[in-house]
Amino acid sequence: MTDLITILSSGQTATGAAGDASPASMLVMLIPLVLMIVIFYFLIIRPEKKRSKQMKQMLDNLEVADEVVTAGGIIGRVLSVKEDTVLIETGSDRTKIRILKSSIAENRTVHDTQES
Repeated sequence: MTDLITILSSGQTATGAAGDASPASMLVMLIPLVLMIVIFYFLIIRPEKKRSKQMKQMLDNLEVADEVVTAGGIIGRVLSVKEDTVLIETGSDRTKIRILKSSIAENRTVHDTQES
């Protein structure tokens, strides 16, 4: 309250008083913002890109006879792979289901070329 009265009595506006900030003080105000952006990148964006890249690689490397799990929890063996769909066989009664590649959550088959 006293700051407002001092500003009004001196004839300066609030924007005029804030406009006198030195470049060094503005840099000090920007450092926490830059640090938050860097932390956000390393904790959220980078791991998500890595997961997305691994998922795309797994979908591209699907082969016939792989055991897969869908996002809905259906477990089956791959019978055929097309550009955007996969035909899987589930259960002992040999039910065949055509699903989108994007709905495959996990490939449970371990290939010789994969190294953990």
